[in-house]
Amino acid sequence: MPFQDRKLTQAELDRPTPETHRSRPKFPIRLILDDVRSRHNVGSIFRSADAFGVESIILCGFTPQPPHREIEKTALGATRSVPWTTAENALEAVIAAKIAGYRTIGVEQTLNALSIGSIPGVALGPIALVFGNELNGVSDVVIEACDACVIIPQHGSKHSLNVSVCAGVALYAMTLPPVDKDHGTRT
Repeated sequence: MPFQDRKLTQAELDRPTPETHRSRPKFPIRLILDDVRSRHNVGSIFRSADAFGVESIILCGFTPQPPHREIEKTALGATRSVPWTTAENALEAVIAAKIAGYRTIGVEQTLNALSIGSIPGVALGPIALVFGNELNGVSDVVIEACDACVIIPQHGSKHSLNVSVCAGVALYAMTLPPVDKDHGTRT
């Protein structure tokens, strides 16, 4: 560590309680989970949603729901700080998000997918990000219903990221301040 640097203590981090966090302003982002099967992935997505100040998660199809020991193991209480609901399927959730004024974006490798860094994130207005099943990704009918799809550029030999890792990267990208075109800096 650099000279005179140290880890912050829990008191210095001054984290809010789940109840306080739940009532704070959030980014206008909804996460739609399209048949995500792993409870550990669901818990990790809850934890990332908490960290990035997401307004809600919609668990669709057979996506596991809290309370469950395996979800809580990775969520570390985020199921109490991030509001969540369910939908029979992700198509229903995407349609409802569109009606509510959200731009729906599938996070999936498609023919016309944009690089996630090329869109201005929440500067677009309210966003619903759709994440798919660990084996099959976002379902075809949901991709067709989305306004756009984005990919996370990768440089290795594997063609995909774990869905919970993907959610964390996507949320980071979507919550960055927009780039000032004149100065090349984030505003």
